[in-house]
Amino acid sequence: MSFFSLEQKWFKFVKSSQIKLLTFFLIALISIFFLSVTLGSFDFNLRDLLSRKSDSLDSIVLFEIRIPRVLLAAFVGASLGISGASLQGLFRNPLADPGLIGVSAGAALGASFVIVVGSSFFPEFIFGTFILPFSAIIGASFVISLLYIFTQGFGYQGITYMLLVGIAVNAFASVGIGILTYISTDSELRGLTFWTMGSFGGSSWQLIMPALIIISLTVLWLIPSSRKLDLLQLGEPEAYRLGVDVRRLKFKVIISSAVIVGLSVSLSGMIGFVGLVVPHLVRLLGGVNHNYLLPGSALLGASLMMGADLLSRILIQPAELPVGLITSAIGAPFFLWLIFRIRKS
Repeated sequence: MSFFSLEQKWFKFVKSSQIKLLTFFLIALISIFFLSVTLGSFDFNLRDLLSRKSDSLDSIVLFEIRIPRVLLAAFVGASLGISGASLQGLFRNPLADPGLIGVSAGAALGASFVIVVGSSFFPEFIFGTFILPFSAIIGASFVISLLYIFTQGFGYQGITYMLLVGIAVNAFASVGIGILTYISTDSELRGLTFWTMGSFGGSSWQLIMPALIIISLTVLWLIPSSRKLDLLQLGEPEAYRLGVDVRRLKFKVIISSAVIVGLSVSLSGMIGFVGLVVPHLVRLLGGVNHNYLLPGSALLGASLMMGADLLSRILIQPAELPVGLITSAIGAPFFLWLIFRIRKS
């Protein structure tokens, strides 16, 4: 299918008001990107900076530290937002988020293993930049493999069964993290605690570029499933009668979410509530159809995450707050409001 035909199909199912909202989200994303790049402990004036030599201190800080950090925040926010929207659509559950199926806990288990006992298994010369994200990706892959086996290829006994298996796998991963936390030394516990709170401070071009490419390709693979997710809201049997291959759709959404969330958690640590809050905000503003919801959640998730990262850098300068604390402070009240709203409806 050509890009032109995909574009025509997208416009067919997206209202003009939703297109205006997506345009607003995009403008907000660009604005917050420039704010995030220029503000912080080391402030920039971009116009003055572009007129300076490329080897100046300002240029090094901007291009080697600040821009990779802001881009990582944007991609992590977009990943959590779009995976939350797609999982909520798949499970037909407004309280679903990327952590519900155990992927985040699996990634945290892999990272915790390296932080606590990694030096005993890996020599010094390979215990470097890539070992922490690589181990987190292995942990996420292990959890999703268990989920795939227990649900017989994501097709056994419907979505509710898969959701329950995901919660059980999540609990097992949490037990592993608890054991590693218990046996850790004071220094290992400190590193583990700060990692689980989330941060974009360790980003570099070498570390983030492979992840950004994989996340971008996975998101582009996921978005064309928007219409099928709309049909799935009628129920699995009805969606099947309308021509939706439900088992293949489950596989696509779960694997896509596992890849992008596993990569995001591996690079940034545990960041909560974004995958839950962002899709609801997008729905409240513009509607429930996934042709609008998925790109809207990606754009708004990226904007909110860059904003949270900016706040983490400027609130207690020159120190930094863990970005996970900020997202939880925003997300927890919204989560309570959502529960009361569902209870009253």
